[in-house]
Amino acid sequence: MAVQISPSILSADFARLADEAAAVSNADWLHVDVMDNHFVPNLTIGLPVVEALRKAAGTPLDCHLMIEDPDRWAPAYAEAGAGSVTIHVEAAKAPVRTLRQIRSAGARAGLALNPATAIEPYADLLGEIDMLLLMTVEPGFGGQRFLDVVLPKVRRTRELITAHGGQVWLQVDGGVSAETIERCAEAGADVFVAGSAVYGADDPARAVDALRALAEGAAG
Repeated sequence: MAVQISPSILSADFARLADEAAAVSNADWLHVDVMDNHFVPNLTIGLPVVEALRKAAGTPLDCHLMIEDPDRWAPAYAEAGAGSVTIHVEAAKAPVRTLRQIRSAGARAGLALNPATAIEPYADLLGEIDMLLLMTVEPGFGGQRFLDVVLPKVRRTRELITAHGGQVWLQVDGGVSAETIERCAEAGADVFVAGSAVYGADDPARAVDALRALAEGAAG
């Protein structure tokens, strides 16, 4: 597994997004949390900001749609130049069609599950996705405490991916820090979203490198 770090701009200074993106140019992805105040109790940024970030940032955008109607909106984020677009199983009404539309628009297709959502009912969709995102906090706000209860699901998901035989990345999002990233890597995750742990650090780029080193050491 190749470890990848995706800093979340949810914890960045929204007045300086281009500068904040440049501050983590050593990251693999820039994680963009799109929230609509319906699917989750928070309102963040939408398509116009993603389009502007795409022009300003050299790092590919990892768009995580925490919105009520991803079937309608997800393809537009791929068309806007996002490198990866992830939709939630709890919100999508036609996930297979939407995932295929994301891929057709040139982006990697991701499927996200909330902490209480079991992975097993969605095992048959592994062939339709490039990444599985397991939330390790309840979605909606940054800075939350990591939920260890999700780790067994991370292990089960890695087993399903291995049995499937495809090249599906396994991402964890929520409370990922120097204190928790090793447990996530040991459980089988290979893509790590970190917000406060990166943008709350004195040197965000150094924080990215430190997190990567911890995950690589734990993944063995």
